[in-house]
Amino acid sequence: MIGYGRHDTEEELRVLNQLYSYLRLYVNYFQPVRKLIQKERFESRIKKRYDIAQTPYRRVLTSQHIKDEIKMKLERLYDKLNPAQLKR
Repeated sequence: MIGYGRHDTEEELRVLNQLYSYLRLYVNYFQPVRKLIQKERFESRIKKRYDIAQTPYRRVLTSQHIKDEIKMKLERLYDKLNPAQLKR
C-alpha cells in the first residue's frame, strides 16, 4: 500500500497513520488468511498444510478464549464497515 519511499515529515506521518487506521480495519475484517497448521519434511521436500482461509475477525468469533462482550463489540463495528469504502 505504501511502497518503499522515504516518509520523514510530520504531515506524511499524519497521513500514513490515518491510512493505516483504515487499512487495519480492511485487513482484519475483510481479507482472509490461511494459517499454517502442519509442516512435514520428506527428505528434501517440505509439505505444508493450511486450514481454510478466514479473516482474523471470523477467527476471533469462533475462538472460545474471547469473551462474549468483546465479540459483540466487534460485531457492532463490523456492521458499520463498508469494504469498498475502506479500500478507496
